[in-house]
Amino acid sequence: MAAANYVPSEDQFLCSICLDVFTDPVTLPCGHNFCKTCITEHWDKSDQYQCPMCKEAFTTRPALRVNTLFSEMAAQFRQLAQQKASSSSSEQQVFKAGEVPCDVCTETKLKALKSCLVCLTSYCETHLEPHLTASSLKRHQLIDPVENLEDRMCPKHDKPLELFCKTDRTFVCMLCTVSDHKMHDVVPLKEGYEGEKAELETEIQQMIQKRQLKIQEIKHSVDLSKEDADREVAEGVQVFTALKESVERGQANLINTIKEKQKTTENQAEDFIKELEQEISELKKRSSEVEQVTHSEDHLHLLQRFMSLKVAPPTKDWTKVSIHSSHEGTVVRAVVQLEETFSEEMKKLIEAELKRVQKYAVNLTLDPDTANPYLILSNDGKQVSDSDVKKNLRDNPERFSGYICVLGKQSFSSGRFYFEVQVKGKTKWDLGVARESINRKENIQLSPKDGFWTIWLRNVNEYKALDNPRVLLSLKSQPQKVGVFVDYEEGLVSFYDVDAAALIYSFTGCSFNEKLFPLFSPCNNDGGKNSAPLIISHVRVN
Repeated sequence: MAAANYVPSEDQFLCSICLDVFTDPVTLPCGHNFCKTCITEHWDKSDQYQCPMCKEAFTTRPALRVNTLFSEMAAQFRQLAQQKASSSSSEQQVFKAGEVPCDVCTETKLKALKSCLVCLTSYCETHLEPHLTASSLKRHQLIDPVENLEDRMCPKHDKPLELFCKTDRTFVCMLCTVSDHKMHDVVPLKEGYEGEKAELETEIQQMIQKRQLKIQEIKHSVDLSKEDADREVAEGVQVFTALKESVERGQANLINTIKEKQKTTENQAEDFIKELEQEISELKKRSSEVEQVTHSEDHLHLLQRFMSLKVAPPTKDWTKVSIHSSHEGTVVRAVVQLEETFSEEMKKLIEAELKRVQKYAVNLTLDPDTANPYLILSNDGKQVSDSDVKKNLRDNPERFSGYICVLGKQSFSSGRFYFEVQVKGKTKWDLGVARESINRKENIQLSPKDGFWTIWLRNVNEYKALDNPRVLLSLKSQPQKVGVFVDYEEGLVSFYDVDAAALIYSFTGCSFNEKLFPLFSPCNNDGGKNSAPLIISHVRVN
């Protein structure tokens, strides 16, 4: 029963020479079977008779007789294979959208099972059969069905793109390796795929690791930001609490001072009133005595009495006595004192802020390729001044020709940075930052809308922030050293008087979307009055 159900495999009926189902199979003395035509042609081309399978040699050419039983079995197998192919073709699916159709089907297009890279054709199961049975087609390269097979042909040589050029990173055919890609590193597609896959996987892993590190960095930054926020809140609460207490103390002192002055005024008034009332009482008494004396007709006695009444009369001159309010200026003096307290607290805050921003100090040097031809730069790239003489320099795109300034070599497109510039001895200067795309060839206007965030000095002591609109700055002292701090993400540019620990001006809400460069302009020499250089200072970080 088991033998009746036995179905021989295809390999048992394939000739090892033509790789096709046996035709007129013959059996050699060693027991191996071949097509009669195949073994005959094989021996005709050879100078010895041996089995192509086991290499057993025969002294004489064996007589070849068709193995009738094996021939019948091969014929039955061929018929069974054809029936199976016919049966399976009836079960094949009609191709749907998104699938590859068979290029041979003329009426109903069936779903392609394989694509041939040699024929550049896709086949359904039925039309694929010749590639599975015909010896000449078995050597063709079959792949899973794909569209646009013509794209897999070399446009120059009309040959399959079977190789990958690692040098030019492109697909090539066999003829390309002896022409355009001679001496290049060319590998089979499989090897190229494996190499590219390994490289891509490595690159992806590296990108994953970088992003994981970035996540850790961001989380760490958030933690640091929270610490900064907590510290800022604590300091803010402390400062505002102190200011609040100072205001409350000032208010209490103001009220007490006014009340004490009012009490003094009231006491003084009471003393004056008592004294006046006493004098009135005394005068009334004298008036009564005078009235009594007037009833007598003895004029001598009357005169004597009048003379005695005039002795030691009240002599105080009350016309110059008055009560004045002493409250004028009390509130003003209290507010001035409060303002002084605020100024002291503000100075403490600015000092603390300046120490924090100084931690972001960068080492800057001036870029000679951007310097206006009238400028002189020191050898170390730290000083710049005006020479009054135009040098013969190459007018490269980076160089300023209409504005006497120079940029720093270093640029910044993220994070925070800080630098300090000595301006001592100058009557005018410009300082700040500028974006990379600013106009460098014309007499430009400095403003944020044109890519400049700067302050300047003019006429010895006239300071302005070149904002929109410009802001006249009222400074308590003339800065000798100016600090510049930039927070790229926050859109902040702040200027400080370093020695006085005072904030000069801040540009806020700025929108930065390209590189920023530090900007320095010593302005013109002005006949020697403004000959002092701008000097990039070393920042002393506390």
